[in-house]
This record gives sequence, structure tokens and C-alpha cells, in this order.
Amino acid sequence: MKDTHGKTSDTVPSTSSRRKFMATAGAAGAFGLAGCSGGSTGGTNTITVGSVNPMSGPYSSLGPNQRRGAELAVSQINANSDYDFEFELVTGDTETEARAAQDEVQRLVQQEGADFILGAISSSVALGINEIANSSEFVYFSGGAAVPITGSACNPWVFRFETNTAMIAEAISAYSVNELGTNVWFHYADYAYGQSVYDRVSQRMASANGEYNETGVSTSQLGASNYGSYVSQISNSDADIVVLGMTGGDLVSFTNQAADQGLTDDKIVIGPTQTFQSVLAGTGMNSVGTYGGVRYLPTLDTGDNQQFVDAYESEYDGSPGNFSRVGYDSLRLIAKGMNEAGSTEVDDVRDTLEGGTYETVLGDITLREEDRQATNPTWMGEIIDDSGSPAVELVNEVPAGETLPPASELGCN
Repeated sequence: MKDTHGKTSDTVPSTSSRRKFMATAGAAGAFGLAGCSGGSTGGTNTITVGSVNPMSGPYSSLGPNQRRGAELAVSQINANSDYDFEFELVTGDTETEARAAQDEVQRLVQQEGADFILGAISSSVALGINEIANSSEFVYFSGGAAVPITGSACNPWVFRFETNTAMIAEAISAYSVNELGTNVWFHYADYAYGQSVYDRVSQRMASANGEYNETGVSTSQLGASNYGSYVSQISNSDADIVVLGMTGGDLVSFTNQAADQGLTDDKIVIGPTQTFQSVLAGTGMNSVGTYGGVRYLPTLDTGDNQQFVDAYESEYDGSPGNFSRVGYDSLRLIAKGMNEAGSTEVDDVRDTLEGGTYETVLGDITLREEDRQATNPTWMGEIIDDSGSPAVELVNEVPAGETLPPASELGCN
């Protein structure tokens, strides 16, 4: 696979704390830079990269997986002679709270010297980091999924390998209203991600089927624990389908309570993150019969996913999930941008990544020039009973390059 990009850098060498290196021609190996004009010069540059993850707060069950993916990428990069630099990973806890995340990012940038940051899962937290990336001018690979991160809140320093809600909407919306039912109830957690799910999925369902009918909408606070009244309200409605704009512990709690009250037997429950590894672990057989968007599965036969799965399983106890692959390839994309640019200067890497095409665990993706969103494929899956355990069966795919509406439609100008 060949990395392609039409830009060149005219940045001159400096004696600043940001480092440059001159790359020689050469082919990279299994790490995914074959055909790139960059290569190794045997230097020993050490580049500080920061990973901020929710290690506490509502998304604390998800943060460690995102961090493990980043740690695995660092170990592979540092052991690969095709790179003329090494990464030093510094970390912070977002606490699933925007202010705390901003403080941690400022610490990593100002005290640790990180010019490259990845992470966050809560979209509200990620949007807060967006602001600092723009003012402090560091490259940020976001782990949040709400459209505005690379939409209305886009800026030249923010990239995203995470699959956004507009892309998942492409996978689940038309299939749902054309195959499963047209009367739809939305319940979502009242923050940036939940609102984004409602906006995008309702819009795509309406355009996919003229008989689409929004039966009702309800919202709950992020981190709520009791959903009984919402479940009863939906159960008593005429809805065929319930779309859940939730993730993490919220989605686990809602699904379990919905199953206990019989909602999953009476209605078709669909969650854009229903197939997440952590959700299946928390819901068990209560998820069987529900549907979900699929951003990633360790069984995918795409890109260099198999080597990622093998390496992850060798290093950690269990298979990687979506957040692991986001941490892993966000950091690898930074490294690939440096090799292609022949520079570790943050401006050069940013300019090179913008519009570049790279191999990832999801196959060849482009960091779209207009908004720096990765053009990932998406799927819809049904959760089935696999010998007493929940498993995901893919029922619909939207290929890479067909999942994203134009950047201007998503608000990035």
C-alpha cells in the first residue's frame, strides 16, 4: 500500500524544542508504510506524545483500553528500525470531565513538552480539548465521536481516526427504517454525543424512507442509573424501533433494565455503540436480539488488523475493542505522518497528515483534507446468541469513502 499526499513542507530547520530529521528513501515493513518515500536514518530523536484517557468518571471502564492501544503502538514504533525517532508516552486522566481534561492536556503540553496528543472518549471532553489544540497549536487525534469535533468545531489541529456518529448513521439508518420498522423512538444521554446521534440518525432515517415517523424523544443525564420510567414510557408507545444515543455505563444500565422490563422483547433496540466490547461484557445475554453500529471488531479482515489483534492479545489479557484500535492507530498515524514528512516538526506533520492516505487496521483510510476526519468503513450488526454468549453478526456494510457526508454539510468550513 502506498501513502499518498500532495503537499510538501518548506519549513526550515530550527533550534527550537521541536525536532526535525532528514529521511532517506526506503521501504517500511509490516508496520504499514510500504511505498512511502520516507525511511530511517538511524537517529535517536525522542518525541513526547501524550495520551489523555478517562481513567475515572463515567467512562472509566473504557479509558484503559484506549490507553493500551496507544502503549502498544509506542512499543511497536520504538522497536521498528524504519523510524528515525522514538516515542515517549506521557499520560493523563480526563476524569470524563472537560475542565479536568483541559488541565491535564495543558500539563502534558506545557510541562512535559508534548506536541502531539490523542485520546478522550466523551465528546464533550474532546470538544474542550479541541479549543486548547487550536490556541496552543498541537496536533490532537480525538477519541470522541460527536460530529461537531471535526464538524462545526473543527480546526486545523484536530484529526480523528475514531468513527463519528454521521458515519455510523450511514450504516444503521437506512437499514433500520427499510428492514426493521418505521416508527422510531429516540432516547439519548443529554450531552454532545447523544445529541449528535439524534440529529444525524433522525435526519438519515427521514431521507431513507418517506414513511419514517418519529414516535417520541426522551433524554436522561449522563451517568444516570435509573431508567425505569423511560423504559415504561417507550414500552407503552407505538414505536417499532428504539434508538439509544448512549454509551459506556449508561448504555449498559439502560439495556439491562430494558431487558428486565421486557422492552427488548417488544421493541427493536438499536444503539450506535451497542456492539462495543465493553457493552456486551456488561449486558451479556440481555443484548441478544438488539442491533448496533459497528466501528470495529477484532474479527475484521481489513488492513493490518490481524497483526494488531495478535500483538494485543499477546500483550494483554483479551482481544482489542474499538477504543483500543482508536488509541493504537491514532498514534501510528502520527508516526506515519512524521515519516512521510521527513520531519517531527509539529507544523510539518500536521500539513502532511491533512489529506494523506494510510493503511490502518480498518484498511486504507484518508484523513480527509476538508475536515481531517478518517474515511473509515462502517457496519451494522445484530447481536446473536453464540453458544450462550453474545456475539455480533454483521448485516450491513458501508465501504470506506461512502460513509461521510461533505464536510460543509457537517459544519466544517
